[in-house]
Amino acid sequence: MNATIPQESARMFVPADSIIRQIWGDADVILLIFGGAAGEFALNRAVDWLFFTGNLPADPIGRLFSTVRYAQEILLATDIKARQALSRINAIHGGVEEKRGRRIPDWAYRDVLYMLIDYSERAYQSLHRPLTDAEREHMFAHFREVGTGLQIPDLPTSYAEWKIDRVAHLNSDLVHSEFTDKLFRRYREQLGGWRYSLLRQAQAVLMPQPVSRLLNLPQKPLLQYSIGLYKVLNALGLRSLTQRILLPAEYLDQIRALDR
Repeated sequence: MNATIPQESARMFVPADSIIRQIWGDADVILLIFGGAAGEFALNRAVDWLFFTGNLPADPIGRLFSTVRYAQEILLATDIKARQALSRINAIHGGVEEKRGRRIPDWAYRDVLYMLIDYSERAYQSLHRPLTDAEREHMFAHFREVGTGLQIPDLPTSYAEWKIDRVAHLNSDLVHSEFTDKLFRRYREQLGGWRYSLLRQAQAVLMPQPVSRLLNLPQKPLLQYSIGLYKVLNALGLRSLTQRILLPAEYLDQIRALDR
């Protein structure tokens, strides 16, 4: 007799046909998302929290992959497993807050959530196409559910409201500090000179103007004119070769594992 899977346990956190699955199942898009987020978070007024744990400055690329795995575990999992992952993240944050003796600001949690929403849209548009209005609303609704699961208060209720609040956060929560310079030095050390330059080119393509200005990114990035070539190489089946050229060899297996 075949066992049946309870419908509730099989329900996915994000529907199978969701644009979120296309975005977060594509390794190249994910790398752009976190390339952008890595730059913006270096400017965040709450970045000292990651220096408190020591994890980010010690191994920023390793930290990136652990963050991606958590994000995929939530967005591409069953509803039950996604909520279990959210509970683990809450516990981790609570432990850090207890050690430091104070709470991470609510606005800092919102900033991180807002970055994931914004760069998901920007990265997918850069490599594929713009999202439709319905896809934007759908993506926002599911990320809002992530935010609710992380106990983030005062979240906007629509994509239009989020756009307004995103601008407000960009104008109030970013500053170029000593932490910014320390993180970018570590990015350069781990990536090497020309890959670090490529990262900054990618950030210049993706980032909102206030972020780009604070990081002094190239105003006319050459990468903007090379993305078409990248799409052609992928269409010709040369994606694996392209990744091997552009990315550090020690991270290739982890990068390719992001494809779902």
